[in-house]
Amino acid sequence: MAAVTDIVFYPVKSCAGIAVREATLTRFGLAVDNVYDREWMLVDEDGLCLTQREHPRMALVTPRLHTETLELRAPGMLPLELQLGLPHPDDTVLRHVRIWDDEVDAYDCGDLAAAWCTNAVGIGCRLVRFHPEARRLASTKWTGAVEAPTMFSDAFPFLVVGAASLEDLNGKLQAAGRAALPMNRFRPNIVVSGTEAFDEDYTASFTCGPVVLKPVKPCARCPMPSVDQATGQFGPDPLDILRSYRVKPQVEDGICFGMNAILVSGEGERLRIGQAFEVELSF
Repeated sequence: MAAVTDIVFYPVKSCAGIAVREATLTRFGLAVDNVYDREWMLVDEDGLCLTQREHPRMALVTPRLHTETLELRAPGMLPLELQLGLPHPDDTVLRHVRIWDDEVDAYDCGDLAAAWCTNAVGIGCRLVRFHPEARRLASTKWTGAVEAPTMFSDAFPFLVVGAASLEDLNGKLQAAGRAALPMNRFRPNIVVSGTEAFDEDYTASFTCGPVVLKPVKPCARCPMPSVDQATGQFGPDPLDILRSYRVKPQVEDGICFGMNAILVSGEGERLRIGQAFEVELSF
C-alpha cells in the first residue's frame, strides 16, 4: 500500500513551493486555506507566462502563507504582501494572459507587485492572479470524459511522483559519479512511498475512501530539473541519464518523470502526510 510522504503546493507558478502537512483536494489541484496551487503567475509585458526554464531566479521567490496575506520573499529584498481576498472589480485591472496554448483573463496585482517581481527575477514582468470566472481545462485527450479544471499549472491539476522513482534515478546518477538530486528538482505536488520505481506510470488510480486520484499522462520533462532550487542557478542536468531509460513514445518520445493526475472523486477531502492509498495498477 502506498503512503503520502510529501505534499507541496506552489501558490505562484514556477516559484518556490510550500511543503505542508495537509491540504484540501480540489478539482483545480491542492488548496491550503483557500489558496490554490498555481493561483498566481508571472507574465511578461505581452502577458506571456514566465517560468524557470528561462528565468531560474524564480526559484528564489519564496511564498509564505499568512491568515490574510500571501507573503513573497527574495534574497536581499523586503517582503511583498499580497491580500488573499479577491479584489473588487472596480479596484483592479483585468489582463488577458497566455499560458502555453491557453488564453485566460486574470487579475493584475498592480504596479507595486510588478516592480517587486521585476527586481526579484531580473526581467520586466507583472504578477497576475487567476480570475475566478476563467475556465481552463486539462486536455480531454488524456482525461477522457472527465473535465479537469486547472489554474496556472502547466497542464494538469496534480503531479504525483513515487519516492522509489527518485531513488532509482539517484542510483544511476551516483553510478555515473554524479551527485544525487533532491525531489524538489521535479516539483511534485504529491510524493508517495511504498511503491516500486515508476509504478506511478502504470497506476490506474490511487484510492483512499471517497478520494480517487487518477494518473493520466506521463510528465515529459523540460530543462527545469537542472535548476538548483536553493541557488536559482542551472546545474548538472539529469535529463541525459533519464533519456537512457525514460523516453515515452506516447508523448512524442518525451523524457518522462512523474505522472500528471486528476481528481476523479473526493472534492473537498483532506490529504495528509502518512495517508495510505490503495494502488490499482492498470495491468
